Amino acid sequence: MTDHPLLPGRLADPGLGDIEQVWPVSTSDSKYASPYVSLSIDTIIDPQGEEHARAVVRPNGAVGVLAIDADDRLLLVEQYRHPVGRRMLEIPAGTLDVDGESAHDAAIRELAEEADIVAAQWEPLLDLFATPGYSTERWSVFWASGLTAVPSAERTIRVAEEADMTQWWLPFDQAVDAALAGRFTDSMTVSAILAAQVLRSR
Repeated sequence: MTDHPLLPGRLADPGLGDIEQVWPVSTSDSKYASPYVSLSIDTIIDPQGEEHARAVVRPNGAVGVLAIDADDRLLLVEQYRHPVGRRMLEIPAGTLDVDGESAHDAAIRELAEEADIVAAQWEPLLDLFATPGYSTERWSVFWASGLTAVPSAERTIRVAEEADMTQWWLPFDQAVDAALAGRFTDSMTVSAILAAQVLRSR
């Protein structure tokens, strides 16, 4: 490793990436548990032997779908998000809440449930941690193409916030502009759009 010639830090190798490392946990105090999310206060021990209390939220994880039609339009769903008090434009997404379901199968299910669409082609796009400072939640995002509609008789009856959901189709280049302009603020959606833009430009 070589130090930066003028600034603090080291010059990175091309293969730089996250490093898996687990600090010991001396105690873990459960504060809340449900089928979808749990919360604990973990006391971790750093390499110098010092202890630190950390709140850890453990959701089930989630998937997202970047669906693009034959005319290069991106599918977005608009729905109300109570924690932030706004209607958000997002790619179809949902939690891993079916026992034994793979991320890919969950993505297929979510696209059908939220948008009444099935896809012929699926490709992995991104794997992300949502908020690693306090949550274990991991996201898997897939790129879906070859889109067709679910037959009317087989469509999901949406409830709660999803009953008020609207589907929008936006030209992909306009979606990139909207993400960069801050009109879309859902982090999974913005990450997926920009990752796809980079891959398409190579």
